[in-house]
Amino acid sequence: MIKVRFFAMLKGIAGTETKEYGITAPIKMENLKEIIKKDFPSLSQYIDSRSLLISVNQEFATKDTLIKDGDEVGILPPFSGG
Repeated sequence: MIKVRFFAMLKGIAGTETKEYGITAPIKMENLKEIIKKDFPSLSQYIDSRSLLISVNQEFATKDTLIKDGDEVGILPPFSGG
């Protein structure tokens, strides 16, 4: 089981803070993004955004990052600050 956590405005758009997925083998981040877009069509434009930040176990991930059973994935919208 992997846990996907949505942060900030993405949590509101998804209508939930977390979603769990059962996986039988490691999958690439790109595959997980496709699954999330099917489950949450309203997030599609954000999931495809280059400025979206994604972490796996609190470390920044790339499209080729492998996600394994027990991992926690964080999806964060772009943010700015000063």
